[in-house]
Amino acid sequence: MDRARPAWFLLRLLLTAAALTESAGPLTDPERVAGRLVFYQTEGSATYLRDSGALASGVATETVFELLDPERNFSSAGFSYTWDLGNGEVIRGTEPVVRYRYSESGNYTLRLNVGGNPPQLAPAGVFAQEVQVLDAVRSIQLVAPSDYSVNRNSSLDLQLDGSPPMWVCWRFLRNCAPDPAAGCTLTLLRAASLRLNHTFGSAGLHCLDVSARNAVSALRVTFSLKVTRNDRLHLLFILSCAAVLAATFSFILAIACRPWQLNSSQVAASSNATFLKDQDSKIILNFSSVEKGERVPLILQPGSQYCC
Repeated sequence: MDRARPAWFLLRLLLTAAALTESAGPLTDPERVAGRLVFYQTEGSATYLRDSGALASGVATETVFELLDPERNFSSAGFSYTWDLGNGEVIRGTEPVVRYRYSESGNYTLRLNVGGNPPQLAPAGVFAQEVQVLDAVRSIQLVAPSDYSVNRNSSLDLQLDGSPPMWVCWRFLRNCAPDPAAGCTLTLLRAASLRLNHTFGSAGLHCLDVSARNAVSALRVTFSLKVTRNDRLHLLFILSCAAVLAATFSFILAIACRPWQLNSSQVAASSNATFLKDQDSKIILNFSSVEKGERVPLILQPGSQYCC
């Protein structure tokens, strides 16, 4: 009798537990699962966290679903994941992570459908994230003349391979010497090209330092530019200055010599008349020449003649 009592007690305990389990039943109104999507991109040996909603095209991407369960209510629950990348590709799995890459730039909507496994024991949820895929800044090319001259305006075109908008910062360095105190000219570029106009003030080696970045990448390049002095232009400037100086001196010389010429002409005009005395002791005025247009002297005009 004493040996049968423990067995009977154990059997009764098992029946009570089974009854309680059947009365509890499955979750009839489960809570919706909460979480967030986190994006990572790996290029080479570097991994970048993309928390701004912008991704680089052609780069390996990993999206992780982080379950928000601070009370650990679903620690033993299983989930299934259906990833719709928005480009026609759908990936299903039981892990909260998906690996893929976008081959073309554009705007996509990534959707994640989280399902319970089994459905009656775990909640479900749907998550969506707008994604902007951009082309990384891959290269910066300079399209410009082959030679540069001092004091001559030069046009330089920058061609950028990347998705706008891009911030471009550029500066010219004399003798290619870095100047930490000098800033750069910052320009918001909404196209793939930028034209620069610059006048070099000295001959020698100059450098054009350019850095560009968008939401997913950054690139910096430096171009070496050789600036020479234009001898022909310099000679033309010297000749022009010499011509101006010669004209100025000629004008000053002409002004300075004009009074002397006027005095000489007056003396010449007054010396045209000579006094002659004939045998009868008469004084006769003889004019060697009378210029055209001048009036005949009064002494030669018709009328009575007087003698001394």
